[in-house]
Amino acid sequence: MANITFSSPKMKKDVTVYATAGDTHTLLLIAQNNKIPVEFECENGECGSCCVEVQILSNKTPMGIALTEKEKVALRLAGKITKEQIADAEEKDLPPPYRLACQFIARNEDVLVKF
Repeated sequence: MANITFSSPKMKKDVTVYATAGDTHTLLLIAQNNKIPVEFECENGECGSCCVEVQILSNKTPMGIALTEKEKVALRLAGKITKEQIADAEEKDLPPPYRLACQFIARNEDVLVKF
């Protein structure tokens, strides 16, 4: 079970929701299901409009690190991640600070999502 806390100036207060372990819902779908106003356009990782900052809160080894190819391109073009951060994610399992909500699948870790 993952605790996902959404935080934004667009909301009156932070909202924490629970994602079931083994579920493959993206952050965007979880936000939509809980009426959390994460902006998006294409929903397939190409536009970058759903870029969010993700901080791992639990002491567990992060499991939601895998960047999709679309996500790498969109985040690089937006200047949100560097080539080094992509390499660190792929080679050292170090999560980058920004992700696309439509691509990131929370696993068994607690995260803070800022948008």
